[in-house]
Amino acid sequence: MGKKTEDKNGKHKNTPSKIRLLEETASKNLLTKKGDDKTAIWIKNKHLAYEIELKKLQIELMKLQRTLKTNGGRVLAIFEGRDAAGKGGTIKRIIAHLNPRHTRVVALTKPNETEISQWYFQRYVTHLPSATEIVIFDRSWYNRSMVEPVMGFCTDEQNKRFLKDVPMVEEMLVKDGIKLFKFYFSVSKEVQNERFESRKDDPLKQFKISPVDNLAQEYWDDYSIRKFQMLSETNRTMAPWTIIRSDNKKMARVNCMKFILSQMDYEGKLPAKAFTLDPKIIISGIDELKHMEDNLMHPEKLRG
Repeated sequence: MGKKTEDKNGKHKNTPSKIRLLEETASKNLLTKKGDDKTAIWIKNKHLAYEIELKKLQIELMKLQRTLKTNGGRVLAIFEGRDAAGKGGTIKRIIAHLNPRHTRVVALTKPNETEISQWYFQRYVTHLPSATEIVIFDRSWYNRSMVEPVMGFCTDEQNKRFLKDVPMVEEMLVKDGIKLFKFYFSVSKEVQNERFESRKDDPLKQFKISPVDNLAQEYWDDYSIRKFQMLSETNRTMAPWTIIRSDNKKMARVNCMKFILSQMDYEGKLPAKAFTLDPKIIISGIDELKHMEDNLMHPEKLRG
C-alpha cells in the first residue's frame, strides 16, 4: 500500500509506504546466508544492538516469573505519563514472552454509574496481584492526579483527597508484601506532537488517535503543574516514583526493564552490570522534583 504524491510536473504517482521490520527480525536473521530467494536489508547497528539487549532482558523477566511462581511473590507496576509517552510500547515488550496465566495488564475505561458511587480505589483493588502474579496498570488510580483534574472530570476536593489518601493505600500494599513500581514516562512536547502526527499516517496506529490528543498539547502547562503536585504529595520512601525519559522509546523500554530486574531477586539472575541504568533515562522522583522546582518559573525548560 502506498500514498499519492505529485512529481515535479504535477502528475500524481504512488510512492511506497515506509516498511518497518518487526522487532527481532534483524537479530534472528543475522547469520542467514545469501540466497536467490532472499533480499538483503540494511539496518542501523544500534537497532540490532537494541534487539539483542531486549531479548536478553526478556529472558531475565521469564526467570523472574519462574521464581515468583515458586515463592508466591506479587508484583504491581504502575505506568503513568502523558499521551504518546511510550507506556504501551514498553508494556508490550515486558509481557511479550511471559506466561499469560501469571501476567495481567489492567487498562480500565472510564467508570460506570455504579463505580462512580464507590470508594475511588474500589474498582482498582479487585485487579491487584495475587500470589505468583505480575500485574501492570496501564494508567491507574493516578488518573485522579492528572487527567481528571485537567479535563474537569473530578472536583478540586476529590483531587486533594486523593493526593492525601493514596500514600496510605500504597503503604498498605507494600507492607502486605506487594513489590510496587511506579513509573512516570516523561516525553517532550515536541516529540509528543511528532508521535501524534505519525498516528495519522500509520494505519496500524489508527486506534490510538483520540480527540484528547490535541488537548494534550493545548493543556501542556496544566499537566506540568499537576505532575509537580502529584510527585510532591506521592513520592514516598516506601513507594517512590521512577521517571523515565522516553523521547527515545527503545532506550526507555530497556532501561525500564533493567530497573525492574535490578530491584528483584530471582534464580539465575545475571551479574549486576547487566542492569546498569542510563542516568539520562532513569531519574529518581526526588531529582525530578528538584528539576521542576528549579524551573517552575521557566515552563519551557520543564520535562514532559
